[in-house]
Amino acid sequence: MLLRALLAFLLLPGIVAIAVPVIWLDAAGHDHVASVWGFPLLLAGGAGLLWCVRDFFSSGKGTLAPWDPPRQLVSVGLYRYSRNPMYVCVTLILLGWAFTFGEPGLLIYAACVAVAFELRVVFGEEPWLTRTHGDAWRQYAARVPRWLW
Repeated sequence: MLLRALLAFLLLPGIVAIAVPVIWLDAAGHDHVASVWGFPLLLAGGAGLLWCVRDFFSSGKGTLAPWDPPRQLVSVGLYRYSRNPMYVCVTLILLGWAFTFGEPGLLIYAACVAVAFELRVVFGEEPWLTRTHGDAWRQYAARVPRWLW
């Protein structure tokens, strides 16, 4: 299962939060840091994302991949503060790239990804979680915000 978790990490947030920004910055010719203010966002997002992946693996007995989701509802770690901390962390990473390298296109990309996350959560994940975990999900959703607010 560790291999599946690693593969899911590389394929999903690895592409969205790392590969796309790096390719974007290379194509745009960005080779220097425009501001150090993006580094804390990159670090916080990266650390939080790794923490969430670990919690999915250890507590949820699954991965972040839709084809291998956690078998148990994860409500530990950052999931005590947000029902979707992985998406929050990926968005932080994307904002970190945009601010660090002063690339407005990555800011727009981050906004588009955030909207896609909202749509995926509302129309895909939450109905599935309701069907899969029933009352446990409803109680969790009643006490923990979807995002951080």
